[in-house]
Amino acid sequence: MRITIRTVYSVAAILSCGMAAHSVAATNDEADSAPDPLHITIIKYFDMARNQLSPDTGSSSYSFEKETIANLPQGDDTPLNQLLLQAPGVAQDSYGQLHVRGDHADLQYRINGIIIPEGISGFGQTLDTHFADKIDFMTGALPAQYGYRTAGVVNLTTKSGDFQSGGRSSIMGGSDNSLEGNQEFYGSQGRFSYYFTGDYDQNDRGIEPPTAAAKAIHDHTAQDKEFGYMSYLFNSENRLSFIFGNATNRFEIPNNPSQPQVFNLAGTPNYPSADLNEQQFEHNAYVIATLQGRIGDKTDYQFAIFSRYSDVLFKPDALGDLIYNGDASRVYQTSITNGVQNDYSYRLNDTHTIRTGFTTSYENARSNTSSSVFLTADNCDTAGPCTPFNIIDNHNKDATLFGYYLQDEWKALDKLTVNYGVRFDYYNAYVTANQVSPRLGAVYDLTSSTKLHAGYARYFTPPPTELIAPVSVALFQGTTGAPASNGASPVKPEQDNYFDAGIIRKFGTHLTLGIDAYYKQAHNLLDEGQFGPALIFAPFNYQEGKVHGIEFTGDYTQGAFTGYVNLALANAEGKSVASGQYNFGQDELDYIASHWVHLDHDQKISGSAGAAYTFDDIKYSGDLLYGSGLRSGFANTSHLPFYTQVNAGMEHTFDLGRTGPVDAKLSILNILDKSYEIRDGSGIGVFAPQYGPRRTFFISLSKAF
Repeated sequence: MRITIRTVYSVAAILSCGMAAHSVAATNDEADSAPDPLHITIIKYFDMARNQLSPDTGSSSYSFEKETIANLPQGDDTPLNQLLLQAPGVAQDSYGQLHVRGDHADLQYRINGIIIPEGISGFGQTLDTHFADKIDFMTGALPAQYGYRTAGVVNLTTKSGDFQSGGRSSIMGGSDNSLEGNQEFYGSQGRFSYYFTGDYDQNDRGIEPPTAAAKAIHDHTAQDKEFGYMSYLFNSENRLSFIFGNATNRFEIPNNPSQPQVFNLAGTPNYPSADLNEQQFEHNAYVIATLQGRIGDKTDYQFAIFSRYSDVLFKPDALGDLIYNGDASRVYQTSITNGVQNDYSYRLNDTHTIRTGFTTSYENARSNTSSSVFLTADNCDTAGPCTPFNIIDNHNKDATLFGYYLQDEWKALDKLTVNYGVRFDYYNAYVTANQVSPRLGAVYDLTSSTKLHAGYARYFTPPPTELIAPVSVALFQGTTGAPASNGASPVKPEQDNYFDAGIIRKFGTHLTLGIDAYYKQAHNLLDEGQFGPALIFAPFNYQEGKVHGIEFTGDYTQGAFTGYVNLALANAEGKSVASGQYNFGQDELDYIASHWVHLDHDQKISGSAGAAYTFDDIKYSGDLLYGSGLRSGFANTSHLPFYTQVNAGMEHTFDLGRTGPVDAKLSILNILDKSYEIRDGSGIGVFAPQYGPRRTFFISLSKAF
């Protein structure tokens, strides 16, 4: 993994090339089908200018280049969440979740620098590694440009057809009846370029099952993803691009056999838990239109409009959920978000670059729940059989977000770059709140091989409105669907003071080592939990929070060998539940009110490592994940045992003569077949046990055309 701390780049040479290209491009109404050198120069300028709009001075930045991704055991078949687990400070959780530096999710995803509005989080992945030319992951004390989700920023730079035309077809099959196909097309025609990809995946281990068995029960998934990028170059000063994406994911909820029946349902005396048929359907779609350009020779801009639609439908087992949970709830949540993002960069002189911009969005979120429950007075757990009845609980909410920033990247000294700025955020949904947030970051070149960075950020993190599904507590009183308690304070934005400092040093030409430390003081700390069988998370606040940790990173490259290792120590705690109290039992609420408790996703030690080596035209690769165990038990007072997962891969290109080369790859996940528990069903906001993957084999074939 390539680890970078970026500073200010000079674009004067590119600008001059771009101006020269403009004088030629303006005289040609139609370009040739293959881009000429001047055309390529303009495109490279736009790509560099787009990067200049998004600084990372003072933060910690990690880049997954194409070569880095290709060196993973599954290559670009690696799901995005599994790829990010190879970055320092990222902890694995069930249902594909990621936790960065003690935060629950709180990740901001961008494509080519444009924010992707949040969808309703379930289990499925919305974004796909296949379409990424490069993935940048940034965390720490972020510049003023970044708001809303601040634990980490994941920016995917898309592939394009700017420089070549063609495509690639690939197919992968393996254990658990896995079958995945991917198709890419890309190219250009004159000033127009395009990239399209589609992916279909099905297998019988879609969600981490609640048992350690090698074969899961009722765990089939079918997922498809589509992505497109189109770009049109008006001239050397303006480029229009259009992005669209879609993900449709279908899951069976895996079963835990031999569970004791809890409630007596009339007409159904016996219903084995292995026969339950719960299902979840998830759909996310987004579109982005972006105009990028420059004004004169000092100003770059990017203006984008975006829209995202998201929905999740949980379908219960109408009989089984009543028997085992006393509540069979059909949950349907939808969210549609529309917004605008505008960024400007102005090169005032050789030492100052001024950046400003805003993001605003409007969201409509709906939650419709139809619950079949029993009356508690009927004592259906000891008497009966009982007849259920239905409760409808629907909610609708609009949310407005607005953020504005102004910052200056100042080359204070030859070796010192400082980025200072301020942002203003406004949120209006279940509560109305705003905050002015100063930011300060610096990078100092101590020597030619040693860089220091440090930063402070005041953060304002609004709750994910699309996940807030208020419960009308009074409707469920006296039923088996009644919340654990009656408190229902609204979810509030989180407000933080965040400090970060680190050093990175290069030893010779092959080895790079880094260390980074951070501390966060939080008010209304946001967390999320799964408080029912639907794989939809509900946000809530702790009144206070504190998070701190330290990370060690290293990578080594020499000849045909590359390797990296990351180790993170972290501690994340909260105190006093300040919203969504109805999800907690009164004993938990009382304990948390007077004790600091570990967050459910707090993992003391997280580690990753990997290596790749090419010998005799065969690439051998491997990676490793280590976790000391997530929290468990009453109020998260315990934690699960540590685990280690080792993956391996082998890749070779076969020359088939007139047919051309074909890339073949063998991948093995959890090569040691270690059974480990990610969750045991206990802890705050944890509904059921989940186990990590058993040994899994994949064979993939890929061919370019």
